[in-house]
Amino acid sequence: MVDEIAADPSHPRYASLLMRHRLEIAAKKGMLADSALIAHGRGEAFDYLLGERTTSSAMAATRQALACLQRGKKPLLSINGNVAALACDEMLKLAEILRCPIEVNIFYRTERRMEAILAHINERKRVLGLDVTVLGEHPDARIPGLKGPRASCEKRGILDCDVILVPLEDGDRCEALVAMGKTVIVIDLNPLSRSSKKASITVVDELSRVLTNMIAIAEEEGVLAPSPTYDHDKILAQALASMMGNFTEG
Repeated sequence: MVDEIAADPSHPRYASLLMRHRLEIAAKKGMLADSALIAHGRGEAFDYLLGERTTSSAMAATRQALACLQRGKKPLLSINGNVAALACDEMLKLAEILRCPIEVNIFYRTERRMEAILAHINERKRVLGLDVTVLGEHPDARIPGLKGPRASCEKRGILDCDVILVPLEDGDRCEALVAMGKTVIVIDLNPLSRSSKKASITVVDELSRVLTNMIAIAEEEGVLAPSPTYDHDKILAQALASMMGNFTEG
């Protein structure tokens, strides 16, 4: 994705400024809910506490998540407005590596937002020349336990998948997906959120870093084996400890 922003790439905050710029563009396209920028700012605050780096616990969670996606019978990547704005290319590349579909599933679902997000994803798919199935335009099923438009999904996608990556997820939907018996992988910079706690695997790291790491690991190491000793609660505790350690050191 080509991004033109005023900041110099050598600026120490360049990566953060680039993500903000992508959100600004997405907002102008009608891809985002009104609260999208607030949600992103909250995540940035937690990333500051992490030192804007991938910790060892985050890498362990990343590897476990990738292994589960690789070995799933019907893996799926869920994408919302913020994810499409921040890391569309990376999501598409990972989907092609996994040979799985992407499904657009958003909290505040409107026809205008869905059209804008799907148009953006399909444009990037054409530019990158990737063969990825993009679902979400024609929902024919509902996520049990959820109310309103956000429960809409496709049967061949979210409803029937066994392993699902849901970056920047909301707690209600995360809990509903777990209740369906799915392996739910969340990327969330807040280790205290309901999504982080309720997910099967939570990667406490910045979205684009996680996806870049997954792609690199898959390309360099192939199919991974899930760790039988992986401890979800321990990973979250280590992520929180990393943040508190950086805070007290500062």
